[in-house]
Amino acid sequence: MKLDILAFGAHPDDVELGCAGTILKEISQGKKVGIIDLTRGELGTRGSATIRDQEAAAAAKILGVTVRENLGMRDGFFVNDETHQLEVIKMIRKYKPEIVLCNAEDDRHIDHAKGSKLVSDACFLSGLVKIETALVGEVQTAWRPKLVYHYIQWKNSVPDFVVDITGFTDLKVASILAYGSQFYDPNSTEPESPISSKNFLESLNYRSRDLGRLTGVDHAEGFTVERCVAVNSLGDLI
Repeated sequence: MKLDILAFGAHPDDVELGCAGTILKEISQGKKVGIIDLTRGELGTRGSATIRDQEAAAAAKILGVTVRENLGMRDGFFVNDETHQLEVIKMIRKYKPEIVLCNAEDDRHIDHAKGSKLVSDACFLSGLVKIETALVGEVQTAWRPKLVYHYIQWKNSVPDFVVDITGFTDLKVASILAYGSQFYDPNSTEPESPISSKNFLESLNYRSRDLGRLTGVDHAEGFTVERCVAVNSLGDLI
């Protein structure tokens, strides 16, 4: 199954928080999008891995993605080594995306930067024909995505470009709130965490509004890149 876009997150809910609006917009335009979660988020302060599994499945339905898989790496302790790179390479070669979206290059949670570099390195290695991988007994062929973009997470990174997500914010928020164990709930008896406050939930709206303000639209999501972005003509810039 070939996908147009494959989005990776170190934890279930990373993708929703960072680029759900962009994913929704691309799917509305006919693109096939998938999500790969590296871990089950088992070290999260609130909820459990089993609950996160259920929440991730519910969020995937809201987004309308073609597929969602979890690689079951160890939350907090996965590393960017050959073993983990090969697992990501298998997913890249399985779905053959033109574009990969992945974690922020620098962020509060250590897994975000690790996941970012792991996926980025795997995207390059996946294009090397002498690296052999197989999935369900089938030998895979080399595949390198054309583009790798990093979404913005906890830190307010300066984006290299933004995507207008006006009209898709309600569904984005719905996909985030599918993770009921993780975010603001005045009736919850779970311990507080950095992302469970009302302020954090509200910050998602004012960040997208601020990026929209800077670019002349209502709402936007920002991304950083590893190499220069090219356009066909000056008129492609808005």
